[in-house]
Amino acid sequence: MIVITGATGQLGRLVIDALLKQLPTAQLAAAVRNPQKATDLTARGIEVRHADYDRPETLPPAFAGADKLLLISANEVGRRVPQHRAVIDAAKQAKVGQLLYTSILHADTSPLPLAAEHKETERLIRLSGLPSILLRNGWYTENYLAGIQSVLQHGALLGSAGNGRIASAARADYAEAAAAALLRNDEAGHIYELAGDEAYTLSELAQEIARQTGKSIVYRDLPEAEYKAVLLGAGLPEPFAALIAESDVGASKGGLFDDSRQLSALIGRPTTPLAELVRRALAG
Repeated sequence: MIVITGATGQLGRLVIDALLKQLPTAQLAAAVRNPQKATDLTARGIEVRHADYDRPETLPPAFAGADKLLLISANEVGRRVPQHRAVIDAAKQAKVGQLLYTSILHADTSPLPLAAEHKETERLIRLSGLPSILLRNGWYTENYLAGIQSVLQHGALLGSAGNGRIASAARADYAEAAAAALLRNDEAGHIYELAGDEAYTLSELAQEIARQTGKSIVYRDLPEAEYKAVLLGAGLPEPFAALIAESDVGASKGGLFDDSRQLSALIGRPTTPLAELVRRALAG
């Protein structure tokens, strides 16, 4: 039995899709905060279990019988540590066979402020004594392509990443990697540093968008505070705007680069090319 937390999220749904290519539905359970949002999973024959990170009493029953549990990191930045601690404690109580956690690339040395909660979660997992595997995910290419229509409108891609090289990959690539890791018999303690095969600067991303559209697109590198102000002006909530700006600065320091190709090795194919993901984003 494999239990997936955050199963109604963007990554969680993709992990389930990948697992269903190789496993019967009876071997999967979806642990979700709001079961009403998982009716499509129920319709596919997947057992849906109520699991609210903020209600620890819901967690041990949700993890019961799990040979493997995938803890997909919570999306509430600033609240992840207590939420993850509740999951880890419940996994231990439920005697989960192995815990897999979606951390961040090079969590132990990353210059990204975002890494702090992941680093602490990894420490809590080690202290728990649970057999564990760490899936240290790099950036989703979709993070940069979500605003592609604005880039086209203004003829400029904005950021604070300087000339930092970014080895991002598609969300689906990371989901496929999580599924592959769940199906393997890795020894406890294994750490995967997962990133895309090709790295690029934001200037090169702007060039690729320009190439595919025939439009003049430039990259404008901004100081962190100015970039954050632009994001706030675009309507992003303050914590999310700060997160994006801080992460770009981290990228300028090499925080989103890795050339070990562990991701493509794990999924058994090259990661999705940047040009293909730009094409999809432009197609809408």
